[in-house]
Amino acid sequence: MVKSIEEKIAFIFPGQGAQYPGMGKDLYDNFKGAKDIFDKADEILGYSLSGICFEGPADKLASTEISQPAILTTSIAALEALKEVGIMVSANFFAGLSLGEYSALTSASSMSFEEAVALVSKRGKLMREASIKNPGKMISIIGLSPAQAKEVAQLTKTYVANLNCPGQVVISGREDDIEKAKVKAIEAGAKKVIVLKVSGPFHSELMTSASESLKEELEKVNIAPPKGKVIFNVTARDENEPALIKENLFRQVNHTTFWQKSVENIAGRECRIFFEIGPGQILRGLLKRINPELKVSNAANLEDIRRIEKEFAK
Repeated sequence: MVKSIEEKIAFIFPGQGAQYPGMGKDLYDNFKGAKDIFDKADEILGYSLSGICFEGPADKLASTEISQPAILTTSIAALEALKEVGIMVSANFFAGLSLGEYSALTSASSMSFEEAVALVSKRGKLMREASIKNPGKMISIIGLSPAQAKEVAQLTKTYVANLNCPGQVVISGREDDIEKAKVKAIEAGAKKVIVLKVSGPFHSELMTSASESLKEELEKVNIAPPKGKVIFNVTARDENEPALIKENLFRQVNHTTFWQKSVENIAGRECRIFFEIGPGQILRGLLKRINPELKVSNAANLEDIRRIEKEFAK
């Protein structure tokens, strides 16, 4: 029996950095739909993505070209597990942080899983190639306003990459420039500066070659109007025109992402129930800082699925 949720709900999906060895293994072992998703990904990609997800090693899983299809696959496998336990899995709103937009579009029936996993694999390779051409880093700055972080970026020739939540701004750039930005951020009053575990200067102009190549790849992909409102990172607005969806996707690679505004857009439409579907709890933490009144349920593993099944079966 499918259990319906009366209130408006949003599905949100994690991006790079959420991966960890072992993710998805208990979903694979306990839910046929999840197993089918991992098996399909292995077949499409031509290597054992599932093996890397389940066993690591961590450094291989963290590589851009592996982590992107791995996180998407684990996220959609978790979604299939929710379906299998009879929870209503259609949502009113969908959003994903960076890479997570592809999971959101797949969840909203705008893009098939088969095309999505192949596309994000190519996206990861394109971003790795751009990172080799333009080596760089990303740092999370805690305690500065967006205006202060923008000033730091301008002074150090770096880029504001992510506006994630109040008090947190991510800056991207070349390695030497990022080192200067760390110093300037502390001088400006930042409480903490954290070097992110990513392999390149993502969401900056240094990724333009990847963005242009991804634009060509997107022309080969079938995208349909989503079944629900998908909120996009680069505009913090929903879009249902396929051509504009594609534009948002390739622009996202070398432009600032507005996660805080995206969440505020959803919450401003009387939506208070969010499901973070996929590995980790990064988005849960961000949402609590954006709006503590939002209810966030994680769906990452067997324990989460059973908890949701019990909670929403009432």
